[in-house]
Amino acid sequence: MAESRQLFTIGQPMHRPFTLGDVAIFIGVGTVLYIGVRLAFNAPDVVKGPTILLTPRALPWYAVLSVVRMGAAYALSLLFSLVYGYTAAYNRNAERVLMPLLDILQSVPILSFLPVVVLSLTAILPQGVALELAAIVLIFTSQAWNMTFAWYQSLTTIPNELREATSIFRLNRWLRFKTLELPFGMISLIWNSMMSWAGGWFFLMASEIFTVGSRDYRLPGLGSYLKAAADEGDIQAILMGLVTLLFVIIGLDQLVWRPLLAWSDRFKLESVAGQDAPGSWFYDVVRDARVVAWLREHMIGPIAEAIDARTLAAPPTRRAQSQGESSRHWVSGVVELGSGLVLFYGAFRIMEVLTTITVAQWVGILGGLAATLLRVATALLIALAWTIPVGVSIGTRGRLAAVLQPLVQIFASVPATALFPILLFGLLKLPGGLNLAAILLMLLGTQWYLLFNVIAGASAIPQDLKYTSALLQLGALERWRTLILPALFPYIITGAITAGGAWNASIVAEYVTFGGQTLSTVGIGSRIAHATASGDYALLLAATLAMITAVVSINRVFWRRLYRLAEDRYRME
Repeated sequence: MAESRQLFTIGQPMHRPFTLGDVAIFIGVGTVLYIGVRLAFNAPDVVKGPTILLTPRALPWYAVLSVVRMGAAYALSLLFSLVYGYTAAYNRNAERVLMPLLDILQSVPILSFLPVVVLSLTAILPQGVALELAAIVLIFTSQAWNMTFAWYQSLTTIPNELREATSIFRLNRWLRFKTLELPFGMISLIWNSMMSWAGGWFFLMASEIFTVGSRDYRLPGLGSYLKAAADEGDIQAILMGLVTLLFVIIGLDQLVWRPLLAWSDRFKLESVAGQDAPGSWFYDVVRDARVVAWLREHMIGPIAEAIDARTLAAPPTRRAQSQGESSRHWVSGVVELGSGLVLFYGAFRIMEVLTTITVAQWVGILGGLAATLLRVATALLIALAWTIPVGVSIGTRGRLAAVLQPLVQIFASVPATALFPILLFGLLKLPGGLNLAAILLMLLGTQWYLLFNVIAGASAIPQDLKYTSALLQLGALERWRTLILPALFPYIITGAITAGGAWNASIVAEYVTFGGQTLSTVGIGSRIAHATASGDYALLLAATLAMITAVVSINRVFWRRLYRLAEDRYRME
C-alpha cells in the first residue's frame, strides 16, 4: 500500500499512430457537413413560427415538452453509448475506426452548424418533424460523447480477476454484460448521465429559440418561453420561467438522479461497506412499495429469466455460421465500395470549396487556433485546480454529497451563455476584458465535465482500500499519491477529453453582440461565428475542419496516450 503499484497493475502504455482510416473518417465527416450546407440552400425562404403564450397556465405544458425532448435525446444517447462503447472496447479492428470517429464527432462545433442542421432537415422533411428531430439531434450531440467515453473507460479498466471469474463460470456475452460490465460501469455512467442531462439544457434552449431572418423555427418550450418574455421585457414572466426551470431541475434530481445514485452504491467494488452511503427518500419509498415488489416478482423477474434462458440456447450450427459469414462478407464488400465512392466524391467537393480560401485566410485560421488553444488550456488548468479537491470531498463523504450534489446539478444546468452578459459587463472595462470573459465562459463549459467525473471516480474507490490506508497511518499527501490520484486518473482523463466542449464554447465566447455592437477577439471560434453570420460557407467549412483537426490531433497525441496509460497502469486490482 505504500507504493501505488501495489494497488494498480503495471504495463507498457500503448500508442496508436495516425492511419489512413483517420483520413477516411475525416473526409467522411467533412462530406456530411458539406451535404448539410448544400441542403440548407433548399430550405423555405419564409417560415411562420408558433405563438408562444406567456401565461402561467402554459408553463406546465411547456415544461413537459422540454423534458420529453431531453428524455428522447437521453434515451438515444444511452443506447448509442452502450453499443458504441462496447464495440470499441472489445473489437480492436472496430476500435481503430470508432475511437477516431468519436474524437472527430465530439470535436464538431455543433453550435456553428445549428443553422445547417435545421435548414437541411426542413428541406427534406415536414417542418414539425424536422424541428423536433433537429432539437433531439442537437441535444444528443451534447449528451452522447462523454457518456460513451465514460462507458468505454469503464470497460477497459475492469480488473483482470473479475474477467477471469466470468471465464471460469463460462458466462456468455449477455450474462457477462449483465453481471459484470454494466454493474462495474454503473457509477461512472450515472454521474456522466447527470452531466449530460445538465449540459443538454443549454442546447435545448438554443434549439427552441432558433430563428434565421424571416424563418422562425422556434419550438414551444421553456426556452422559447424565456426568450419571448425577454423580448417583451416581461420581468414577471421571466421569473416564472426561471422558477419553473429550477423546479424541474430539482424535481428530476430528487425523483430520478438521487434514487439512481443510491441504487448504484451497491455496485461499488469493495469488500467492506461504506459508512456514508448515498441516500434518497424517494428510492426508499419505491423500494419498500408493495406494487414494486409485485412487479419485480411477477413481471420483471420472469422477463429477465426468459432473456437469460434465451441467451443460453444452443449456438447456431457450423453450416449456418459459415453461410452467415459469407453473406456478411458480400454485404461488407458492397458497403466498402459504396463508402469509397462517397468518400472520393466528398474529398473532391471539399477540396473544391477549400481552394477558394486565400492564404491570408488560412494564416488567420492558424493564428485563431493557437489563440483558442491557449484559452482552452488555461480554462482546463483552472478547472482541474478546484474540481479535484471538491470532487473528492463530495465523492467520499455521503453526507456532504447529499447537500452539495443537488446544488452542483442546479449550477451545472444553468446555461453558461445566460451568465455571459454579466461577465462582459464586469470585465470589458479591464485590459483584455473580452479575453478574460472568453476564458471564464470556456471554464463554465469545461469544469462540470471534470467535476462530475472526479466525483464518480472518488465514489468508486473501495472502502476497504480507504481502511487499509488508515491502518497504515498514511499521511494526507501519501494517501493522495498512492490511492486517490491513481484511482482518479482514468476519470480525470475522461473528463478532460469530454471537456473539449470548451472549443465549442469559443464560438459564443470570442464573437459576441453586446450593447448594440459586435465584439470579437482573435480565435478560431470568432472565425467560425463571423463566417456563420456573414454566410461565408467556404470559410465556415475551412475553419470548422481546422478546429476538428486540432482537437483530434490533441486527443490522439496527448489524451489518448494518457488513456492507454490509465488502462494499463491504473486498473484497480
